[in-house]
Order: sequence, then structure tokens, then C-alpha cells
Amino acid sequence: MQVTPELDARFRTAALGEGLVDVRYDLVDSPVGPLFVAATDRGLCRISYSPEHGEELVVRDFGVRLLRSPLDDVRRELDEYFEGRRRDFDLALDLRVASFHADVLRELAAVPYGLTTTYGALARQVGRPSAARAVGTVMNRNPIPIVLPCHRVVGANGALTGYAGGLDIKRHLLRLEGAALV
Repeated sequence: MQVTPELDARFRTAALGEGLVDVRYDLVDSPVGPLFVAATDRGLCRISYSPEHGEELVVRDFGVRLLRSPLDDVRRELDEYFEGRRRDFDLALDLRVASFHADVLRELAAVPYGLTTTYGALARQVGRPSAARAVGTVMNRNPIPIVLPCHRVVGANGALTGYAGGLDIKRHLLRLEGAALV
């Protein structure tokens, strides 16, 4: 039996309608390369700069029932961001992280567009002033970069430090936002 586009669309609609999908995912083209994006019924759960490993990440954390399906709201907001027309994201998020990570990511989300902060400043904001390295670990494991703007976190001296997408992408995102770079 040949799968026609109509049959494929009916299958996808039925699977979603019957609650048979843990995670929907798609690939989004961007100025920094292809992005793997995934969402649960609760909201966006993953953005990855490594599309070839995206499915593995979401299966481990959210379940094995995956379906490639357009995530139009995510694509639209990312496109608007990269076009310079969006400064804040309005997407629901599904963060399944430890309490400390959630606290840090909540503070990270409040870092304004075009500005930077430091690991130490975030540590102080969550009431753990000596935990700058632990904040760095949270940034390294940020499941939703760009939307949760870990690219806005720099070293104590203002220098760019590691970034999951690489320093070139971090620099690109900061320049897009008009942030002052050291």
C-alpha cells in the first residue's frame, strides 16, 4: 500500500487526537543552522543545535512515542526572533529539570534582550552566591537555548565563554540583539 499525503495527514491527525504521541518534533532552518525543536502537550521542551541527536534526547526525557509534525508557533517565533522582530518569546515551556536548574532558568529567562549577565550574578539572584560554576553547568544543559537565552551569559570579565552551539553562534545571537561584546 502506498502512503499518500492524504493518508499520512490523516494518520498524524488521528495519532495526535488520540493522545498517542509523547513528543512532536520538527527541524527548523535558521541563520545559525538547522535546529531540532520538540514539544509536548505542555509546551516546548527542546531546542538542539545537533538535529542528528535530537530524537535521542527527547526519547530519554519525554517518552518514545515521537511524531514529526510541524510546530508552527515555535517556527514562527524563532523566525521573528532571527528577523529582529521578536525580543521575547510567548511559548509555553515544558521544563523537567531539578529545582536548582528551574530557579536558574527562571532568572535566565528574565535577562533582557540585548543585555548580558554573568554566571556569578545569576548565582546571586537564586540565593547561591558561591554557585557560579553550578550555574555554568545549568547553562551547559539548558534544554531550550535561544528561548531561554543562555547566550546572554558571559564570564565575570565580560568575555564570551562556552556555549552548546559554539562561540560563533553565541556571538551571532548577541550581535543580532545588539549586545555589547568585549
